[in-house]
Amino acid sequence: MDLAFSPEERAFRDEVREFIATHLPQDIRRKIQAGDHLQKDDYMRWHRILHERGWVAAGWPKEYGGTGWTPVQRHIFHEEIAYGWAPRLMPFGLHMVAPVIIEFGNDAQRARYLPKIASGEEFWCQGYSEPGAGSDLASLSTRAERNGETYLINGTKTWITAAQWADWIFVLARTDPQAKKQEGISFILVDMRTPGVTVRPIETIDGGKEINEVHLENVVVPVENRVGKEGEGWTYAKFLLEHERTGTAGIAGCHQQLETLRELLAQESIDDRRLNERIALVEIELEALAFTELRTLAAESAGKRPGPESSILKIKGTEIQQSLSELALDALGPYAEEHLAPRYFNYRKTSIYAGSNEIQKNIIAKRILKL
Repeated sequence: MDLAFSPEERAFRDEVREFIATHLPQDIRRKIQAGDHLQKDDYMRWHRILHERGWVAAGWPKEYGGTGWTPVQRHIFHEEIAYGWAPRLMPFGLHMVAPVIIEFGNDAQRARYLPKIASGEEFWCQGYSEPGAGSDLASLSTRAERNGETYLINGTKTWITAAQWADWIFVLARTDPQAKKQEGISFILVDMRTPGVTVRPIETIDGGKEINEVHLENVVVPVENRVGKEGEGWTYAKFLLEHERTGTAGIAGCHQQLETLRELLAQESIDDRRLNERIALVEIELEALAFTELRTLAAESAGKRPGPESSILKIKGTEIQQSLSELALDALGPYAEEHLAPRYFNYRKTSIYAGSNEIQKNIIAKRILKL
């Protein structure tokens, strides 16, 4: 996006661009350019490189290892990551559970978990959705029964991205089955090596194996692994989802996909007026969404938590991602590259995860329009 950057911001952009160009391993860059699935080592090699540079915790307070970047700097960083064909930093530790621990955890939890999240020593996944609780997440049935200083957890979590790689999972579990469904839930951190934790892969329509079911059978977890107060996990879950939805907009990646689409059309000498109109409409929506993201980041930097604006980012961002994948297929048809069809199929999920877009519209109606 062509913003009127200050000299300092342009210098920062050049610094990030040069760093990616010289430090991103070439085999990882080639995988992303080819649309190949990355492995854990690919993500974590790049994570460690950025951590050594001090660039992994953009949204954290500085006292916990955050970068101290302005909203524009954060925007620039994510743009350059996309344009440089670098992997995104996996969000489950850095951008999901870490903000919850910082905001609602205790000092011992911050000291125990945050350094290893930042360094990449411990990899996290998210234990929210269940076979019978997706969009209506508050109806979850996973139970955590307290016995002295431990919880006994039983239940199944599904659609768990990267669980096969994870060292830890943050779990929403029902600790008071008699309370109203939103009020009886707690937020608990579970070591994936604990006896009773089983991971089963789910193959996606594009042949990927990035998601899983996680079964918890008589899993014993110390009470000290609960974040915040017992029964207030729904509050922490909503806080986390606001951060997640801001990230799922994927604006930087959309800019990169748009540029790649134009390059593909030029290579194939495709000049279709109707197609160009559709691309222009997507670009207009993307530019508007980018400024909405900047406003949200600015509010965060001023100490405000992401609000219902994150639902706007989630809806429009995922719609744009799907539109771009459709445009690529429509433009090239039978001449489409081998990875374009799998990408199209994979992007069907974006309007469902992190709370379906229909649910996001309900949130906007209630919290912004007061309907």
